[in-house]
Amino acid sequence: MLIAHDLGTTGNKASLHHDDGRLVTSVTVPYPAHFAAGGIAEQDPDHWWDAVVAATRQLLDRATVAPDTIGGLVVSGQMMGTVLLDAHGHPVRPAIIWADTRSGLQTHALEQRLGAHDAYRLLGHRLNPTYSVEKIMWVRDNEPDVWARVRHFCVAKDYIVYRLTGRLATERSDASGTNAYDQQGGIWSTEVLAAAGLDAALFPEILESTTVAGSLTVEAADALGLPTSVRVVMGGGDGPLAAVGSGIVAPEDGAYVCLGTSSWISFASLAPLHDPQMRTMTFDNVVPGSFVPTATMQAGGASVQWISEALSPDPAHPDTARLTAEAGGDLDTEDLYFLPYLLGERSPLWDPHARGAFVGLGRHHTRAHLTRAVLEGVAYNLLTCIEAFRESGATIDRIDAVGGGAQSDAWLGILADVWGVPIRRRTIVEEANSLGAAVTGAVGLGLADFSAARALSEVTAEFTPDAGRHAVHAQRHARFTAAYDALEPWFASAPASAPTGRES
Repeated sequence: MLIAHDLGTTGNKASLHHDDGRLVTSVTVPYPAHFAAGGIAEQDPDHWWDAVVAATRQLLDRATVAPDTIGGLVVSGQMMGTVLLDAHGHPVRPAIIWADTRSGLQTHALEQRLGAHDAYRLLGHRLNPTYSVEKIMWVRDNEPDVWARVRHFCVAKDYIVYRLTGRLATERSDASGTNAYDQQGGIWSTEVLAAAGLDAALFPEILESTTVAGSLTVEAADALGLPTSVRVVMGGGDGPLAAVGSGIVAPEDGAYVCLGTSSWISFASLAPLHDPQMRTMTFDNVVPGSFVPTATMQAGGASVQWISEALSPDPAHPDTARLTAEAGGDLDTEDLYFLPYLLGERSPLWDPHARGAFVGLGRHHTRAHLTRAVLEGVAYNLLTCIEAFRESGATIDRIDAVGGGAQSDAWLGILADVWGVPIRRRTIVEEANSLGAAVTGAVGLGLADFSAARALSEVTAEFTPDAGRHAVHAQRHARFTAAYDALEPWFASAPASAPTGRES
């Protein structure tokens, strides 16, 4: 059997799989994240490790399987963060995660030295504060005492692989999410590192996602309750692995949307896709020789989680399912819009200064209207991304939905009407990332090939767009876009709301 761990923003979802990838059971172990004014978003890497240990033991107990039946372990993880280690491999500070946007000055410096469009063609991504290399520069420029102890950089998944095996490495999917990776050359970019003023020795070796990084160390095996014979496959970033978990392993498999904390639309391709307006990005895929053009927004599911907490009498236990159900059907927001930029925005705006806003709020609006506006706001933002893909030559005629938000009939119905294409729910939704990791692990251990993913997650429901509602949403999408355009100068002029240093 195989164990897959998916290190998300809110917790580690771990799953147990047969050696062909079929899901046996799963558990989730939550951990905190620290968000604060000024663009701060951090987590403790040791909380990730504690969650991996706890989840592994819970899986073995729940499935009542003997530890010696586990042959492999593989990891998926949140991308674009920064874990900085000392000479002994210990974190020197909290991890700066993908949502952190403090490194605006560092991003501007790179743009001045590299050129925004030249960097986009080199990296497959825009230069932006949400990426790893800018975060590394921020620590160097703002925390000299911390920086003096830094010897190594890695991302979330790589830190766990290191704790499991003692080997510090990364692979192509996560490397492509750092803003330091030459996508055509498949190496760390000497041009970017020179412009950033960073030593290449800081960066780990780059492997294939299917590489066996090693076996469990004695210390890791004792912590997890597993034998040292368990082999650890590198795995990959959560975005590319969600594609595999959605059955998307080749261009003919179509597109998918992940409705997680951050939300994205993606598909497989044989070459990077470069948008002339740089609205979208391209990651290396975990499937060798392929890529995953992607449009990722910062706060998709996070916006729904926020409105659920804000409207609940018990924010610690919001009834999200009930709220979204109330907001479904033919409910009209009556010209109420929500800009879902609670954490700034990546695709399609690439504006770290953007913020969430209700526009058009009236005395008559209820909590159902507010929730509906949030659901539609995420849909409108992602519609702009779909249009960007189509303008770049991609065909998107149906979209499969995974992630926690894919459990909501109301939201999938809204997405179908807004986007004008059928939306399909698959058997595996919340475990799509870990399923993709399990398939990647099975490939790495020589037990399967990536085509097996197509049979492991089936379509269970399809939501067909209504032509009349789609026409209305096309007009509303233009008004939604105009609301951001009107507010963008106001967002940009906002005064600094927190000191630039790290908060404890």
